[in-house]
Amino acid sequence: MARKKEQTFEEALSQLEQIVSEIEGGEMPLADLMAKYSEGIKLSDFCVKSLKRAEETMDLLVTETADGVREEELRIGG
Repeated sequence: MARKKEQTFEEALSQLEQIVSEIEGGEMPLADLMAKYSEGIKLSDFCVKSLKRAEETMDLLVTETADGVREEELRIGG
């Protein structure tokens, strides 16, 4: 059985935007609204976690040295 492709941040954000648009439309039955809301919460959590991982990655400064590549935490200010 083939593995399911992992969702990207952009895909999740697009789906979340679609859900928000559908909910804001106000034409959805309550049961569907609750299901969409739940799905939106999961997508939002995925997006927040993805952004946090990206932020942590950006906090590392990769510098090349004579011995190879070295990662250092990026310090801004002081």
